[in-house]
This record gives sequence, C-alpha cells and structure tokens, in this order.
Amino acid sequence: MTADDVRAMARECGFEIAGVARAEPAADFERYREWVDAGRAGAMRYLADRRADVRADPRSLLDSARSIVCVGKLYQTPWPHTTQFADPERGWISRYAWGGDYHAEMRRGLERLEAKLRERAGAGIKTKICVDTAPLLERTYARLAGLGWIGKNTCLIREGMGSWVFLGEVLVSVEIEPDGPPPDRCGTCTRCIEACPTQAITGPGELDATLCISYFTIELRGHWPEELRPPAGAHVFGCDICQDVCPWNRKAPMTADPAFAPRAFAPELEKLAGLSEAEFREMFAETAVTRARYAGFLRNVAIAMGNSGRKRFRAALEGLAKAQDESVAEAARWALERLEG
Repeated sequence: MTADDVRAMARECGFEIAGVARAEPAADFERYREWVDAGRAGAMRYLADRRADVRADPRSLLDSARSIVCVGKLYQTPWPHTTQFADPERGWISRYAWGGDYHAEMRRGLERLEAKLRERAGAGIKTKICVDTAPLLERTYARLAGLGWIGKNTCLIREGMGSWVFLGEVLVSVEIEPDGPPPDRCGTCTRCIEACPTQAITGPGELDATLCISYFTIELRGHWPEELRPPAGAHVFGCDICQDVCPWNRKAPMTADPAFAPRAFAPELEKLAGLSEAEFREMFAETAVTRARYAGFLRNVAIAMGNSGRKRFRAALEGLAKAQDESVAEAARWALERLEG
C-alpha cells in the first residue's frame, strides 16, 4: 500500500486531502512541552495533565502503530468572514461551529476510510481513529504528512486551500512510505499577528491561549478578565480573525458538504440573551457551540451586548444580571455599566 493508494481511498471517503507520516515521536513535542510549562494552556487541563506526556509518542495510543494516515476536510462556506461583518446587534460564531459537529462528521468519514484500509491490508491490521480530542499533535503529523505547513497563526495552511480544514487521523500497524512536509510559505507576512485584537499571537507560530478570544468564549469557565472583554467585540463563540485576514484564504475553495452549512449564522444577541437552557440545547443541538455550556454562552452574549454600544439591550442585560450563575450576572452588570459609560 502506498501513500497514493491512501489518498485515493481518502477521496472516496469525502476527504479533499490526505497523506502519510511515520508513527514516531516528533521534534515538535519539546516545543509543546515548553508551551504547557509556560502556562500558555491556561485552564485547559486536558492539554497539561498526564495526557500531555501521551502526546510525546503516537504509539502511546496504538502500540503497534507504524504509520499515521492524516486527512483533511474542507469546511469553508460562502457566508461572510469577520472582515466583512459589522452588525453590532448580532453575535459572531466561529465558522467551524456553524454546521454539524465536526467530530461526528469526521469520524464517519474516518470509519469508512478505516474499513477500506482493513480491506486493503488484511484482517491482521490494527487501527485507531483520532479526531481532535485524542492526545495527538495533529497539526505536527499533518505537516509531516504533507498536508500543509503550520502558519504564523498556528493553523495548518495548505497552498490552494488555505486553513479552513478539519483534521483527522487513522493510526495503522502497517508500514506505508511516508510523505514529506511542504515548505513554509508564510514568508514575511504578519497580517494574522497584527490583526489579533488581544495580541494572542505573541510571535510567528506562537499562541498564548490565555489571551485568545476562542479560549475565553469556549474553554474558560467563570470570570473573563475585564481588560480583554472590549477587544472581543461581538464574538460569542470562537474567533476567526487570524484566518480571515490570511492571504492564503482569499481564494480558498468552498465545501459542497451540506453538513457544514450554517444553522444559526450570526444570530441576534437579543434572541440569544433570552434563551432558556432547554432552548439553548435545542438551538445548537449537534453543533460544537454546546462546548461553551449554557452559562458560559450567556456570559459571552452579555459581554458582546456591552461591546455593542446599543442601549436598547439594557432590558435584556437587566434580566441576565439576575441570573443564578454569578459569571453571567457579573458580565451583565459590567455590560450595563459599559453601555451607560
């Protein structure tokens, strides 16, 4: 079985790009370990606890692994980017969360690919599917498999496709001649670094998660540092700014997969503020937005309202200020003070 065989099978399973890397420790792990030890992961304990060391060697996930089949699935859609969006009465949701939960979509395709690999290699092959949540340095192995280079915004970028790509892997116990990493083509461009409103990209390829809007709106529970609230603008879940300004994404192709079409593109903040927990779960069922949890999402909505400058949000914020969850109530009080100011 060759890498070209793998690419052909991957295309049949709905993946636009694929490649093969060796299932062995990567030099990037030391840089990752330094990043964690410096506290850049913030409250994301799953990146810093015992699972951090598991990332040192993919054979920790499958001890017989010899190769890693890496795939990418395009999720770019024709709807606006943040660079084209200026409606303070609506909340911004990161593009990757507009449609169905990519974990489920990617796993379905990877299961089909796994079946094809088994059929080709024989019943004795051992495999393991990984989609985002597994302790594996995904972008590192995707780069080694030739899927793209890791840009200054830390996203994997592929020439001709940009960075709007979900990644997934199948660890296999058979030896497949690996691909090689492509050259880094970011050049002297620093648009992503300059565009980040919270200066979370501290240098080329260096991200401080504790300054990132995506971290605040998705991962952080409880108090959101006040000085970092105004730069977040209307973001209520995730952030795409560093990708939206990337020149490689200007002509990125669009996906035809209906699974990634927006279900709730830039919803109205006033509507979001009035959601009950049951309505929140119904509105965002089977999407990544539920990752923020109900209280965290309402906190984000309150902050976006405070950043909007719209005094008509006062009534909605007064309601949120009475929330049982203190992080929501505190954010609403802050927003009310900001509107008055």
